[in-house]
Amino acid sequence: MTILYHNSSQIIQVEDQGRLYKRGAEMSEIPILEKGWMLVENGKIIDLGSGKCPGCERYDESVDLQGKLVLPAFVDSHTHLVYAANREDEFAMRLSGKSYAEIAAAGGGILNSARKLAEAPEEALLHGAYHRLQDLMRMGTGALEIKSGYGLSTESELKMLRIVRQLKEKSGLDIKSTFLGAHAIPEKFKGNQEGYVNLVIDEMLPAIAEKSLADYVDVFCEEGYFNLDQSLRILEAAKAYGLSAKVHVNQFNSLGAIEAMVDMGALSLDHLEVMSPKEISYLADSQTIATALPGCSLFLDIPYAPGRAIIDEGGILALATDFNPGSAPGGNMALMMSLACTQMKLSTEEALVAATLNGAAAIEMSDEIGSLERGKWANFITLPPGFSLASIPYHFGHNLIMDLYLKGEKKL
Repeated sequence: MTILYHNSSQIIQVEDQGRLYKRGAEMSEIPILEKGWMLVENGKIIDLGSGKCPGCERYDESVDLQGKLVLPAFVDSHTHLVYAANREDEFAMRLSGKSYAEIAAAGGGILNSARKLAEAPEEALLHGAYHRLQDLMRMGTGALEIKSGYGLSTESELKMLRIVRQLKEKSGLDIKSTFLGAHAIPEKFKGNQEGYVNLVIDEMLPAIAEKSLADYVDVFCEEGYFNLDQSLRILEAAKAYGLSAKVHVNQFNSLGAIEAMVDMGALSLDHLEVMSPKEISYLADSQTIATALPGCSLFLDIPYAPGRAIIDEGGILALATDFNPGSAPGGNMALMMSLACTQMKLSTEEALVAATLNGAAAIEMSDEIGSLERGKWANFITLPPGFSLASIPYHFGHNLIMDLYLKGEKKL
């Protein structure tokens, strides 16, 4: 099946160099085709150009884009999409002056979500997560990562990862799964952190690996959660099962994790709200992707990751939503671009690359998605005629997405 998409106002971020990511100054480079066309065969892009498509008379179907703007679908490389219930009550507590740490100490936070998830039937969890996934698609997300971490027991962690697998099968989206059993210390292990770390290593990891339920492993390396030594032990144990590391670090404190995680070859380090100049340089000099989560910073009123400095130092920066019920209850990648521009001082071009190609690199799919180039899947979104790339961060909070195409098939 060959489809010609034509009569766009622009096709943005057209690549021809086969780059798996962009770093530093490269992130400002986004080739644009004026009045662009795209030829897609069996879901993959086989050619692109401007104006009239030469030699494109042979096609099975023609789609007139009617002057719409075309750009790659968003790739959200850090979400917690599977959960049992929202946490508006904790939001009210924060508005009354309670801190994130105080709410967690009072039995809220991650442990609250874990209790509710353990009680929820698998079918209900799948239904809720699928509904949220459809919302993300309507806002232009075409691929994403989903973490476990609200299970905190072998049974519940397996349940969450089974749901992620079902979401992938049901939706047809490219979804990567991450095992985050080390998200918090469950109540039954209070005062026995080592016991829980051993459970993650000796019981959870083998059970998950046996069923091939995870692509990656994650740890919340933070004061009050898992220290650096515990985090490294879990991540090293996961290596034996072929699970690369995507790690929560430097959200509230710097524990020396950045240097250690880079040295062990972590695929991405996520959050990064608290960083020293030395840590910025160390991360920027590596192949590890820095993933900023500006929605969390907005919601918790904490610092934003130093995205401008990471790019200026030559680093690889990605943007993701951190969509979760406690600290980032929103999955709008366009809003993440807006926050990256206004609060992290990125250009519109840099924000787009961070939300597409570099996000795809953070889930090891940038050879297939994340930019519009020959040989990649035709995963793209459209904006109305008359809108530009700058319209996305400018109209913050608005959903400008008209169409989502995945592998050349219109999804909305």
